[in-house]
Amino acid sequence: MEGGKIFCRSIIIYYNNKEVFMRAIIPVAGVGERLRPFTHTTPKPLLSFAGKPILAHIIDGLLDNNVDELVLVVGYMGEKIEQFVKERYSIPAKFVWQDKLLGLGYAIYLALEKIPDDEPFLIILGDTIIEADISDVSKTDTHKIGIHWVEDPRRFGVLELSGKRIIGMVEKPESPKSNWVIAGLYYFTDARKLRSSLNYIIENNISTRGEIQLTDALANMLNDGEVFESIVIEGWHDCGKPETLLATHREMLDKNGNVEKLEGNIIIPPVHIAKNASVKSSIIGPYVSLGEHSQIESSILTDSIVGDGTIITKCVLDNSIIGNDAAFSGRAYRLNLGNSSRVELEWE
Repeated sequence: MEGGKIFCRSIIIYYNNKEVFMRAIIPVAGVGERLRPFTHTTPKPLLSFAGKPILAHIIDGLLDNNVDELVLVVGYMGEKIEQFVKERYSIPAKFVWQDKLLGLGYAIYLALEKIPDDEPFLIILGDTIIEADISDVSKTDTHKIGIHWVEDPRRFGVLELSGKRIIGMVEKPESPKSNWVIAGLYYFTDARKLRSSLNYIIENNISTRGEIQLTDALANMLNDGEVFESIVIEGWHDCGKPETLLATHREMLDKNGNVEKLEGNIIIPPVHIAKNASVKSSIIGPYVSLGEHSQIESSILTDSIVGDGTIITKCVLDNSIIGNDAAFSGRAYRLNLGNSSRVELEWE
């Protein structure tokens, strides 16, 4: 760790031919209802843990591995996302506004306006952090989809495989034919055929559970003879709910967490403590992230994320998420507290 920052690779991408101009589409237009109250004031991609926002984990991984341009599909609090990207990064970035939340397929349909027909591109979902070695992503002239094995695949796009080749796919089936699901990573050799397939399902009002699904467009391409290969994703970390955000936080700290000793405190790694955070007479860790300018005093914190500028005193906190600029004092064991909240509890 350097300067209080954790360096985390979200996705590992290598290109044999750097002359190929590579774009990445990142859809980040969703409201993030499952992460309320935090998303009342902060868009989901800008929620932070382990030293930086979800979106920064994703973009940093792409930048480390030769992506040339970003295309972000924004909607809910899109101005904040656009401002964040422009202020933090120098990579060329285009922003496409999604006014109607009609599903992932519709978001990608809008983004394809920025992708030339004959050029390759990636799609990376904006609420997952992926760890994978996909060094052969551009070695063959086939589209590729990241896959992950899950116990209950009914909430996902489910795939049928023959070796590495994908031979069937369906979105959120009641009776899945396998446990392999789409893991939020897609590579296309060109945009023309995906654009045509999305046009078809939109014009014919083909939807699943009321939404235009990317999986339905891919299944249509598959039926038309397009070849898709699979890439196994071992590290697939969801950030869409409080419990999964905390689980991803633990995974990231296991790989990257560390901190120097802080006099007068007990620090139990792995943790991330911002360089300008203040910690006094406290026990911190394991699995704790403290944001910029946060202040912790006379408290015990485990398995928790604390936002920027938040003040916590005389508190026992576990398995909790505290937003930015909040203030909390008193005994608690588990708490999800939004930005700018003020809570005081009497000690017994």
